[in-house]
Amino acid sequence: MNRHRILGLTALAAVLVGFYFGGQAPLDQLQGEYTRIMYVHVPSAWLAYLSFLVTFGASILWLARRKPVYDRIAESSVSVGVFFTALALMTGMIWGYPVWGTFWDWGDARMMTTALMFFVYLGYLALRRSIPDPAMRATRSAVLGIVAFFLVPLSYVSVIIVRTLHQGITVVRPDSPIDGEILLALLSNVGAFTVVYLAFMSVKTAIARGEEELEEQSAAADATPAGAAITAPNLEKVRDV
Repeated sequence: MNRHRILGLTALAAVLVGFYFGGQAPLDQLQGEYTRIMYVHVPSAWLAYLSFLVTFGASILWLARRKPVYDRIAESSVSVGVFFTALALMTGMIWGYPVWGTFWDWGDARMMTTALMFFVYLGYLALRRSIPDPAMRATRSAVLGIVAFFLVPLSYVSVIIVRTLHQGITVVRPDSPIDGEILLALLSNVGAFTVVYLAFMSVKTAIARGEEELEEQSAAADATPAGAAITAPNLEKVRDV
């Protein structure tokens, strides 16, 4: 059994355990069954932050050492981070309609900064596809991966800077009002989603490495001078006709 399959099965088992804890945890008095959406929404948002943090670090390492593995990690982590950001946005909207009475609030700081983060990192992926030269692509992407990271802390603290519809920071604070069983279920799912992140990264970096090899082969073929395939005739094999 290869590494990808082991990680995939581990991730599946971890998610099942996390969802079990989520199903057993008590419901919030006001939110009812919609409480359980938080076990997907919150871990997705945290894993999106983690993904872009990994990209930030890998981008710095690429600029410092110019090793392809760092560019590969940076790109892969953005792809996974965009997925988790989209999942956080969608589950937030599904939860928001019955609880807040609206799918989306254009004046909410957390929603808007998260959406902005989503589109900026989509732009990162689009930028990569627009640059054919591998070294230039990696360098420009690294600069964007570093600059774009400021959106992560901005999104996190936006609920402190501007109090709008989204609730403030609940889990990571000394006087957290969150119930112990709900916190356990939440952290179980954060752990499960972290394993999912590792499984996705394992596959995505392997794909990126394969794409690099194809690019190198294509570049080597393009570098072959015209006419190189034509060789001088072997006169000993030429027969008179």
